[in-house]
Amino acid sequence: DLAVLKVEEERKFTYVDFADDNPRIGDWVVAVGNPFGLGGTVTAGIVSAQGREIGSNRYDDFIQIDAAVNKGNSGGPAFNLKGEVIGVNTAIFSPSGGNVGIAFAIPASTTKEIVGELIENGSVVRGWLGVQIQPVTRDIAEALDLDDARGALVTEPQEDSPAAKAGIRAGDVIAEVNGEKVRGPRALARMIGQLDPDSTAKLTVFRDGESREVDVTLGTLGKTAALDNSGGDDDQQRTGKLGLALGEGPDGGVVVLEVEPESGADAKGIRSGDVISSVNGVPVKTPQDVVEAVRDAEGKGRKSTLFQIEREGNSRFVAVPFPKA
Repeated sequence: DLAVLKVEEERKFTYVDFADDNPRIGDWVVAVGNPFGLGGTVTAGIVSAQGREIGSNRYDDFIQIDAAVNKGNSGGPAFNLKGEVIGVNTAIFSPSGGNVGIAFAIPASTTKEIVGELIENGSVVRGWLGVQIQPVTRDIAEALDLDDARGALVTEPQEDSPAAKAGIRAGDVIAEVNGEKVRGPRALARMIGQLDPDSTAKLTVFRDGESREVDVTLGTLGKTAALDNSGGDDDQQRTGKLGLALGEGPDGGVVVLEVEPESGADAKGIRSGDVISSVNGVPVKTPQDVVEAVRDAEGKGRKSTLFQIEREGNSRFVAVPFPKA
């Protein structure tokens, strides 16, 4: 829902400002959009919650509002009563497909950051740590003698990743990044993604009952599929809505490099190292083939995508649903 257009024109255009402060829960909000193609429409409501995660991708951090938002509102602004943009309407939660008073907007702070990067770099560049992670449950916290169930448990550092080079191991719990506490796997992904590639992140890691500091020089995360319109051969391709990062296997084929925690693919048991041989019955040979097949399924209104997965000599089919948001 975010793009930057450069318009070369002598006349001045009317514009709106982004809000400098984050809205508070209960603040009034006005949503503007074009629901169902009817034309410019204004609705009003309040800020219901902040920091919502809806499973769209690892960087979820939405403002929840109860102003009426329907199909066609996506990309429209959400204003405060000062006429400042507090967010960009991007999704709804609706079993019926229509407004039920639960809508989500990208916060102005995130929007400004992304717009700035698009203007400067032409794409959004994020830091990359290179770990498979999962939530720290109460049982896991007790087993590891942690004070509380927070942070992100490393299940496997990727080979030759920044994390592996810095000595991060399976079983480590990443509790802080640059002194800021990590609430969970998605929070860690957001925090790392907001840092610049080649910058140094100071991680607080719990291992063997002790806390230690680990400095990691971050890598560059591959572009998301939504931003990668070139069709080129990136090291990674991502099916953002399904939670998969893909690459080419050493013997050809498409290998799963990373599975986003709590994503649809994660829930269906897809793992790092799995090989995808077909999508919706069509053989695939490259990560881009998979990305395009997923796009095609979504464009046809399918509720899920059928993957044929090869693992340890066995083959099985897994249907991964698209997020309902």
